[in-house]
Amino acid sequence: MREPLPEAAAKPPGGGRRVAFFGGSFDPPHLGHLAVARAARAALGLDAVLFAPVGAQPLKPHGAAAGFEDRLAMTRLAIAGEPGFAVSLADAPQPSGAPNYTLETLLGLRAELPPGGALFCLMGADSFFTLRQWHRAGEIPFAAPLIVASRPGQRLDDLQAALPAGLTIESIAETGRPDSGVEVRSYVLLNRAGDRTFFYVLPGLNVEISASGIREQIREPARAPSATPTAGDALLPAAVLSYIRSRGLYR
Repeated sequence: MREPLPEAAAKPPGGGRRVAFFGGSFDPPHLGHLAVARAARAALGLDAVLFAPVGAQPLKPHGAAAGFEDRLAMTRLAIAGEPGFAVSLADAPQPSGAPNYTLETLLGLRAELPPGGALFCLMGADSFFTLRQWHRAGEIPFAAPLIVASRPGQRLDDLQAALPAGLTIESIAETGRPDSGVEVRSYVLLNRAGDRTFFYVLPGLNVEISASGIREQIREPARAPSATPTAGDALLPAAVLSYIRSRGLYR
């Protein structure tokens, strides 16, 4: 079950588009997700960022706290009005109930790109540091170059240690648009066959927002309307917070 690329990405001017796949539970989507996507869009000149809530994440056997339809609705609300941001069903639940594997999703999306298009895979630091556990992890960066929102102070040794077995990393000159205001560190990844792919790190975001922490805040006993909002409230887009309250999610 895959939603076609949004119209803006499917009909690019000049025959090509720069599109980033941004997968995850989005349980719920929060301001950290938006900050990562905005930074990547600015730094690498992305035309589209596809927010793709995952149906069944292999590394989370107990599933998400909220159902897929609620997470999809919240993601639509979170990105509403953001230029170039779109929701994708590329990682929607499979009819068979099988897990969603990032490599398969990326290969499917790449096949849908117009001639001259470029696909990237955007992720936060927490996701990147579990990459070794992913299905056919060593192939993922070669299906779509990774853009990682790294923690401040991340070292090259840390990045190498997180890479799947058989991959090595080499630093190259910084890239990105000088006027973007977002630092980009560029690398090349190599596998044992000698294949090369680019790898990008956004090191200065300092985004430390935990979806599980937000859910825990929401689970606190209901407060009177005049009560001070919790920290979790402040980390959510207003429309998402309203949706959560109206649906009674995470209680």
